[in-house]
Amino acid sequence: MQGADNASADRRTVLKLTGVAGATATLGSLAGCLGEGEDGNGDEIDLDSLTITQGEFPDVEDPNDHITGPYFNVYDHVYEPLFEVTPGEEPSPGVVTEWDHTGDGSVELEIRDDVVFHQGQQLVAEDIAFTLDRQIDPDVPPVSDQVAGLGSLEGAEAIDETTLELSYSGAPQLAEFEFGNYLRAVSQEWFESDAPVSDGVISGDDADAFNGTGPFQVVDYDPAQNRIVMEPFEDYWGEVPELEEVTFEGETSDSGRVSSLLADETNLIDNVLPDDVGEVESDPDSAIEQVTSFRNIFLAMKNEVEPFDSQEFRQAMNYAVDNEDIIDGVLSGFGHPMSQPTPPGVNGYNPDLEPYEQDLDEAERLVEDAGYTEDDPAEITLTAPEGRYLNDADIGRRAADQIDQLPNVDCEVDIVPFDVVSDANSAGPDDEEIPFFLIGWGVITGDADYGMFGFFHDDGGVQSFRDDELQSELEATQVEEDPDTREAMLQEVNEMAREKAPWVFLHQQESIYGIDEALEWEPREDESVFVWEIS
Repeated sequence: MQGADNASADRRTVLKLTGVAGATATLGSLAGCLGEGEDGNGDEIDLDSLTITQGEFPDVEDPNDHITGPYFNVYDHVYEPLFEVTPGEEPSPGVVTEWDHTGDGSVELEIRDDVVFHQGQQLVAEDIAFTLDRQIDPDVPPVSDQVAGLGSLEGAEAIDETTLELSYSGAPQLAEFEFGNYLRAVSQEWFESDAPVSDGVISGDDADAFNGTGPFQVVDYDPAQNRIVMEPFEDYWGEVPELEEVTFEGETSDSGRVSSLLADETNLIDNVLPDDVGEVESDPDSAIEQVTSFRNIFLAMKNEVEPFDSQEFRQAMNYAVDNEDIIDGVLSGFGHPMSQPTPPGVNGYNPDLEPYEQDLDEAERLVEDAGYTEDDPAEITLTAPEGRYLNDADIGRRAADQIDQLPNVDCEVDIVPFDVVSDANSAGPDDEEIPFFLIGWGVITGDADYGMFGFFHDDGGVQSFRDDELQSELEATQVEEDPDTREAMLQEVNEMAREKAPWVFLHQQESIYGIDEALEWEPREDESVFVWEIS
């Protein structure tokens, strides 16, 4: 699964997730999915190779040094998760064959004894412990944003070559969400001897920079061209896929991705803009696939920077923005207004909360309560990325224009590459350089903790909002073991978050893909793209 896209449970635990559905093909069924097919004209085509073009392409080679969904889509074919899981469903054994909680804040994992890395090392439990240290220990490079999805895990110890003990501080269910989603093993032997490492971070410009245990191995890598080519790994522990080659490419231009699809230069593209849907649908060899994702789009406000240190001011920003106008006017209706950090269908979502509605008079009044007047207005800049989310730059412009209507606020907009926003997201709640920015977060574990811990907790890794009361209530949910009680507690945390307004709540993003008409594929709410689910 992508990033925190897995949820995991042992045989005795049933995770309580509300309304999350969808099944995934297992790696074992990968072989034979792709082969010969027919295009829209009934002509046979060869599907031995597959090209996927994304708006974002990884700018790092280290699998533990990113938390961006499209990066996981690429690297999960190389660095496989330890379980085969879809949010809301019981996991299937993968690299891990059995797992059992011991009742003392630890869980014992048994791993297969026939898993090998692409460069020949055998996977052992110590590799997984080593990987976890890289993710959660601030003294071990890289300083990984993936700690945002591992808040309750405290460490790991290899008992023997195939047995691993993980320790955690929260409820077993929460630990399962976390270790099921983020543990993708790196070979310690390779890292310490042969890997291209700079300051403790894996970094290289060719195929030798990759060494996972997944069903595909990297055979060609050109970061300058945003291109990575993979072939089946013949010594993979599962069934070796029949697909001969998979290529991932990056193309930041929305129109460029559509042009590549219509020119038969690629088989699947992401983030088709609403205005381009008709063009793709009118092409006989192409089709549109879409699903409402678990991704929440919002405007983060760092509350240790003025004027966002005022709750009244943050609430005013919510009343200033016309969310329905953005959805209808910028997204052509492709979006659903949000009222809280947690999307519908995720454990802890509070169905009783309503989205903020635009009320400029109330917004102006609240800004005045925060200490700003028409003669002495608040001066703010909204920073928005371009090309990462559906119409993200236009959404930023529209929201800034709406806020700028207030007589006591002057709001400008700054459109930047996504990595600038990503860095701001990790800079802490007191960082004054970019305190107000548009970003998205996929709550794809199926649990509300992942949607809030990273942003609202001192140990979250991407904290933009510091509030003792909110953090305390969130911590209480992490140690509650009764699923029903925990769900109710998470709903209360969502209500508190709506009131404290750490974000301008925008919308739940619609995932819109363009795909070769000859392919069959059902997109996932968690935004993961796996070639073994394409037939």
